[in-house]
Amino acid sequence: MDAQVSDNLDRQVRRNAAVLMAANAINSSILPIAVTLGGLAGAHLLGPDKSLATLPVTASTIGSALTTIPAAILMSRIGRRKGFVVGAAPAIFGGLLATVALLQGTFWLFAAALFLIGMSGAFNQQYRFAAIDAGSPPVRTKAMSLVMAGGIFSGIIGPQTVIFTNDLLSPIAFAGSFLAAAGLGVVGLLIASAIRDLAPPRPRHSEAEGPKGRPLGVIARQPRFIAAVLCGISAYALMTLVMTAAPLAMIGCGLTQSDAALGIQWHVLAMFGPSFFTGRLIVRFGKERIVIAGLALLTACAIVGMSGLSLAHFWITLVLLGLGWNLGFIGATAMLADTYRPEERGRVQGLNDFLVLGTAAIASLLSGKLIGGPGWTFINMIVFPVVIISLAALAWSALLRKRAVQEKT
Repeated sequence: MDAQVSDNLDRQVRRNAAVLMAANAINSSILPIAVTLGGLAGAHLLGPDKSLATLPVTASTIGSALTTIPAAILMSRIGRRKGFVVGAAPAIFGGLLATVALLQGTFWLFAAALFLIGMSGAFNQQYRFAAIDAGSPPVRTKAMSLVMAGGIFSGIIGPQTVIFTNDLLSPIAFAGSFLAAAGLGVVGLLIASAIRDLAPPRPRHSEAEGPKGRPLGVIARQPRFIAAVLCGISAYALMTLVMTAAPLAMIGCGLTQSDAALGIQWHVLAMFGPSFFTGRLIVRFGKERIVIAGLALLTACAIVGMSGLSLAHFWITLVLLGLGWNLGFIGATAMLADTYRPEERGRVQGLNDFLVLGTAAIASLLSGKLIGGPGWTFINMIVFPVVIISLAALAWSALLRKRAVQEKT
């Protein structure tokens, strides 16, 4: 009977993963619209001084970082389905508010609107965790990989939405795209309403631990937690740092905006394309090995980036960057799932995403400074020490786990 129940739960997990992937594809396409048009629209709304043009994009990043922990805690209390429905609301209101701000020509209202859209992006980060709430380990890992594959479609839906709707409210530039973003939010909300809550029942707890499980400090001191979070931070921050700088470096080397746009497009496909089979690779080779493979690809990306400034060098760098992010980030997320109990997941996942997105925001802000100062080569050089630190953390965690096993036997 237990085997039959387990098989039935695995079938539900697979079904849920398909719905999560669809919701992720739609809802995650809204933030790229904001990032793509935020700086251009900001410059359009400002006067001669364009120094604050990218502030709306920064506002969306801050909105995501500040909402990660509240989003995770909220979902742990009201469930995934209701949480994702609630999480779609800021994107809808943000898209409508951005449309109004553009129609009225109000810069600060536009920045506030992108902050709301960023808040919704924090809920989108929970899709990968929702996929591993229940089911057998192999099925959970494959489900998470499938959900992450929704990023491929969001990478297509977002830019195509901009292309087809940018002149929808002409002559007011960009307003049509943000109105369409609000529409995408409504569609994403409807899809999210079909998600099922499959989290297993909370296990019995000791009086010392309480209904919320162990203190967060105890969980965060686990070597495996430290290694998982550090590798996730490294993969995400390095990807953000190099990706943000690459278009500026390409333009600075005499390449065209079309060259840069195509490079970013291939990068996005490389980020999410492998997700269809990353889960199977994790099941076959193990989480740590996949993370190491991702770190190796990030290292290869930096080597190619430093070896030349041709179009091919930039494109290969961006593709390797995307592949490295995929293996490193998904592998680190799978490792993180080993460090907490069901009743602890909201706080742990929220802390992880706050650290990851917060560091990525810093990397994004530093990228523009570094490309205008030390330059492209220096940015690529940063990859090496970060990868070495991550590998050291993995080795340290593995050594302590081996010692613990030996002591038990």
